[in-house]
Amino acid sequence: MAPPLLSLRDAAIGFGGPPLFAGLTLHIARGDIACLVGRNGCGKSTLLKLIAGELEPDAGERYAEPGLTVAYLAQEPAMPAGTSVYDWISADIAQGRPQEIHPRHIVEAALSLFELDGQRDVASLSGGERRRAALAQVFADPPDLLLLDEPTNHLDIATIRWLEGAVRKFRGAALVVSHDRTFLANVTNSILWLERGRLRGTAQGFGAFDGWCEQVLDEEAREAQRLDSRLRDEARWLLRGVTARRRRNQGRLRKLEEMRAARAALLNDTGRIRAKIDDGEVRSKLVVEARDIAKGFGPAGSGDARTIVDGFSTRILRGDRIGIIGPNGAGKTTLLKMLIGELKPDSGHVRVGKALSLAYFDQERSLLDPKATLKSTLCDSGGDMVRVGGSMRHVRGYLKDWLFDPREAEARVATLSGGQGNRLMLAKTLATPSDLLILDEPTNDLDMDTLDLLQGLLADYAGTLILVSHDRDFLDKTVSSTIVLEGDGTVREYAGGYADYLIQRRDGAAAAGRPSNSAKKAVRRAARQPEATPGPATRLSYKDRRALDLLPGQIAALEAEIAALESELSDSGLYSADPDRFVQAAARLEAARTELSGAEERWLTLEARREDIEAARRAAEATAA
Repeated sequence: MAPPLLSLRDAAIGFGGPPLFAGLTLHIARGDIACLVGRNGCGKSTLLKLIAGELEPDAGERYAEPGLTVAYLAQEPAMPAGTSVYDWISADIAQGRPQEIHPRHIVEAALSLFELDGQRDVASLSGGERRRAALAQVFADPPDLLLLDEPTNHLDIATIRWLEGAVRKFRGAALVVSHDRTFLANVTNSILWLERGRLRGTAQGFGAFDGWCEQVLDEEAREAQRLDSRLRDEARWLLRGVTARRRRNQGRLRKLEEMRAARAALLNDTGRIRAKIDDGEVRSKLVVEARDIAKGFGPAGSGDARTIVDGFSTRILRGDRIGIIGPNGAGKTTLLKMLIGELKPDSGHVRVGKALSLAYFDQERSLLDPKATLKSTLCDSGGDMVRVGGSMRHVRGYLKDWLFDPREAEARVATLSGGQGNRLMLAKTLATPSDLLILDEPTNDLDMDTLDLLQGLLADYAGTLILVSHDRDFLDKTVSSTIVLEGDGTVREYAGGYADYLIQRRDGAAAAGRPSNSAKKAVRRAARQPEATPGPATRLSYKDRRALDLLPGQIAALEAEIAALESELSDSGLYSADPDRFVQAAARLEAARTELSGAEERWLTLEARREDIEAARRAAEATAA
C-alpha cells in the first residue's frame, strides 16, 4: 500500500454540541479516487473542510505529507461581485503552494478549456458557468489532493463527461462528494461511507456500493442479535429498509420498461397513433401535442440570430414520463415553456390538454420565502395540516417523510442547507394537486436517500411528468422517453432514458449535443459502439458473451489478490525488513486495483448492453403486437 498523503487519526468535531463524528480515522494515498457518501447533514462537507485544513478537529490529529498541496472545491464557492472571471480563476486556492496566483498562460488555458469569458464579472455568471469557473480554478494547476463537493451540480452532461475523464486521469488523489451515481461509478476506486457518526471504507468503486451497504447492515443485524431488543429491532429495520427499497426499485424498473415499450410504439408508429387520437377516450388522455414547432431569437439572417428549436413534433399522453436534456444554454427551458403553452412558437402548433393543473419545481426555488418557517411554507392557508395526494397529513409527519426532524417545523427557511432547501421545495411541489408535474433540475444537492425517495414518489405519481435533468442515473430510473436538444436547433425524442438514447443515436452526434471531436469520441466510448455502427446491436457477439461469463471469476480473483496484498502491506515492519518487496507489492496493488476497475467497468458495460438489447427486443415485440 502506498504511503498516505494525508491522514486523520481519531478525529472528532461537533461545533460545541453533540459530535458529528468521533474517533474517525482515514488515510488517503496517491492514486485513490474515493467517493464520500452519506445522508445530508451527516458531516460530509465538514469532513472535507477538516481534510482541507479549513477546520481544526476538536480531538485527534491531521497529518499531511510535507509539501502536500490540497485544493478544495466547495458546493457554493464565494464569488464576490466586481471580480472578473480572469482574476477569480487566477487565484491559486491550493494550500501548500508558495504562489498566490496562477501564471497567465495557465489561466488563459483554463478559460479556453472551460469556454469562459475572462472579462465578465463573476456576479453575472449562470449556475453552470459558476461551476465551470470553479472547476477551472482547481484544475488550472492540479494539486496533489483534490477535494470535490458536488462537482456536477449545474453542469450539462457533456461537461460532466469531460470531468469524468479529468478525474480518472488525475495523478494525485481525489475525494468526491456527489449525488450523481453514474459519475461516481465511472471515476471512483474506493468508497468512504459516513453514517451515524462512523466512517466505513472499502477498496471498491461506487458501482459496488449497494451490495456492500446491504452486506454491512446484514453484519450489523447479526451483531445486534447479541445485544438488547431495542438495538436488534433497529438493525432489523435498517436491513429491511435497504432490502425492501431494492425490491421496490426492481418492481418500479419493470413498470418503467413497460412504459418505455409503449412509448417506443408511439414514437415508431405516428400514423396509427394519430388515428387513435381522434377517438374520444384517447383524446381525453392528451396532455401536449406539438407539430413542427420552431423557435429562434434575434433578427433572421443576422449574425445574432439563433435557432433553438427547428421542426420538432411530439405527443405526450397522460402518465408519460418525459426527460429533457441538452447543453447549458441549448434552450431546454424555452422548449418546456412552449410545450406547456407559456411561450408561443414562431411556427407550428401546440395543443395543451384542457383543464390541466400544473405543479412546477424550478431550480431557483422561487416558491421558498427565506423568512417563512418550514411549517408555514407547506401550510399555505394556516393550521398544521397539509393536503397530500387527496388526504390530510400533519405537517410534522409530512416533514418526517422528507427526512426532516419534525422539531424543525418552526425553523426558518433561511437556515436550511442547499440539500434541505431542495427537499422542502420538492415536498411543497409534490403536495400541490396536479395533473402535470414539471421538475427543472430537482436533484441538485440531494443525498442518495432523498433521490431514492423521490424516485419512488414519481413512480407512484398518477399524472404526467416532464423532467429537466443532467443526472443520467436518475433519468434512466425515471423517464419513459428522452427529448434531446442538440444545441443547433435539432431536437429529437428517443424511447427510454439516457442510456437508451446513447444506444439509439444513429448519427454519432456528441452527448448532449456538442459536436466536437472529443465529445464524439467520449459518447462512442460511453455507448461502447464502433464508429461505423449504423444502429443498435440486436445481440451480443460471441466474444462479449464469453467475456460476460468469465469476468465475474476474474473480478473475484482480483478482489482476493487485492485483499492479500493489502493484508501484506498492512504489516508495519514490512518496509524496514524488505523494502524491495514493499515497493513491488505496492506497485502490484495499484495495478490490480486498475485491472479490477477495468474489469468491473467492462462487466457493467456488457451487462447494461445485454439489458438494453433485451429491452429493445421486448419493445420491438410490443410494437409488432
